Amino acid sequence: MTDKTLKTKPACPAGRLEETSFSVIDVETTGLSPNHNRIIEIGIAKIQNLKITEKYYSLVNPGVLIPPFITQLTGITNEEVYDAPFFEDIADNIKEFISEDILTGHNLSFDKGFLSREFRNSEREELKNVNLCTKRLAQRLYPSLRSKSLASVCKHLRIKNENSHRALSDAEATARALIKMIKNAKKEHKFKTIDEIVRFQYLPVERYDKLNISKKLLDDYISLPDAPGTYYFLNSRGNIIYIGKAKSLKNRVKSYFSPTAPYKAKKIVRQASRIKYKITNSELTALLLEAESIKKENPRHNVFLKDYTRKYFLKINTTDEFPTVEISKEFNMDGNDYFGMFISKRMTEKVLDIVNKTFAIRECDDNKFSKGKACFLADIERCTAPCINKEKQPYFDELSKAYEFLYGQNQTALNRLLNKMKNYSTSLKFEKAAEVKELIDVILSQTHKTALLSEPINSANVLFEMTENVFRDYILLLSGRVFIKENALEKEDGPRNKYRDRFETALDDFYNNTINVDNTPSEEDLEKMKIILNWIVKNRNKVRIFYMKDYNSKEELYSALSDYYQPHKRKRTHVEI
Repeated sequence: MTDKTLKTKPACPAGRLEETSFSVIDVETTGLSPNHNRIIEIGIAKIQNLKITEKYYSLVNPGVLIPPFITQLTGITNEEVYDAPFFEDIADNIKEFISEDILTGHNLSFDKGFLSREFRNSEREELKNVNLCTKRLAQRLYPSLRSKSLASVCKHLRIKNENSHRALSDAEATARALIKMIKNAKKEHKFKTIDEIVRFQYLPVERYDKLNISKKLLDDYISLPDAPGTYYFLNSRGNIIYIGKAKSLKNRVKSYFSPTAPYKAKKIVRQASRIKYKITNSELTALLLEAESIKKENPRHNVFLKDYTRKYFLKINTTDEFPTVEISKEFNMDGNDYFGMFISKRMTEKVLDIVNKTFAIRECDDNKFSKGKACFLADIERCTAPCINKEKQPYFDELSKAYEFLYGQNQTALNRLLNKMKNYSTSLKFEKAAEVKELIDVILSQTHKTALLSEPINSANVLFEMTENVFRDYILLLSGRVFIKENALEKEDGPRNKYRDRFETALDDFYNNTINVDNTPSEEDLEKMKIILNWIVKNRNKVRIFYMKDYNSKEELYSALSDYYQPHKRKRTHVEI
């Protein structure tokens, strides 16, 4: 039986975790000692970009009989390996496959010991790759796990290994475990490079019983539910020292009690006497509650969310005769249209650059425009030159296409930019073509994250329905004002019905055309809006949008909500994003 190699790609260089290539190895042998026993099967799974990309497998003729207990354990018989290659026949293939990857295994010293002996027996140099042992990682990442065997780790990480004690199956299971461990280490320990992971496996292993945790604090932790919400660490005086949010309160807070927790987490636990929590319907409302609570309580160990962050919008100056598009840090009910909000100034600039280079809209200020002289952009047909011809129809046709793009309809922009790129390439203007390609890449990868609504954000009147598991959250966005149904933070300030009335009253006011004197969005509204929109773009499959203008009354809107869960009544009057 010959060895099998699936795909072949050059190994990624070691460095950042995402760029590192791993060869995860497992061998089955005739016994436990590399000095007296031989390899009978080898499997290798290669990981690149934190995905399994290639596999290597071969049975190996050991040149000796396989003991019956090994056959009983692995299922590998003497008959199966009789026609298999000897190790020396596949040694070069194995070396070539592993290349310069990080050599990885579960209890790697066992597998590497046999590999080294086989390479020496076949008169070849031993592997000198950097080593990484997933068993050692498990001991440090999951100290509360009683057994660190591959079966135990796979069960803990919910990884199926239906053909255990076979080399390739065990190698693949180990590879999937490694991927999850790396993601966990990145999240919990902020590791970014392979060097940090390799050094981490050699750190001393601590035990849970060495942590100095008070009985009340431990009881609070044990009673935490597996539900989304916010958690509060309190000191002996009852003051809140830290606030966090979680998809699962129990799982998130558990990480604070790990001996391998970051220094800040250990410091919080040392200073804490109790843990309180509030359950929410979804991760989104947990995020909103966390942001509000931090600003209200000002805990000493919270660094972020204490102040309102900067917001960035694209503003279309509709009050101008020939509107322009510009970046705005403010959100006003001034008759202009606002789009966003964008996660950063850089992203806002990228989207504005796309608008300017795709649609023939003027970029000059009012002072230059009033002089009535054509500029360079008119010469290269990047502006319809309304400063000279005063023609509104072609200008507003372009503006209409810009609106479509900001609503998330990208095809017109893509077609125009693709044509530009082809023209530049044909004219051998490759630098210009590369610049246009960058804009195309931004459209394909980023703008869908900012274009959620088919209305400007300042005039959008929508109801968001978020569904996680069996629970639902409802959030109203009315011209920049945010209303959350049964908000947990508000409920503590007064009777439950009082806050529910705010949500219901906002709906009633909208459908009754009630004029509110104070209708300007506050900093709190804008902060909530930023959190909501950022969450929605990452969880589109959990969200439905109902546009208020599509319904004549609150009762009709609520009927549409309930009809969705009765398929025979369902109508397409909402948007699934």
